[in-house]
Amino acid sequence: MAGSLRTQIYLTADQRRELDAISSRQGSSLAELIREAVDEYLEVRPGDLDDALKASFGAARHAVAPARSEWDRRKIAHH
Repeated sequence: MAGSLRTQIYLTADQRRELDAISSRQGSSLAELIREAVDEYLEVRPGDLDDALKASFGAARHAVAPARSEWDRRKIAHH
């Protein structure tokens, strides 16, 4: 693991118990499991989601939303 940095984190007892169980089932170390989770998080950061939302704004400009009264009628009809 060239270039790796040692980092200490605090986990709740429940988080640690769950992570230990997952790493045991997968046959991987706790450190590897956490690195994988961090990598997945970094792939879809909240900023990326904001950018996607901004880029899609106005994409359905011809769509027509039902009036609030229609939503209320549909809700009552489904109960």
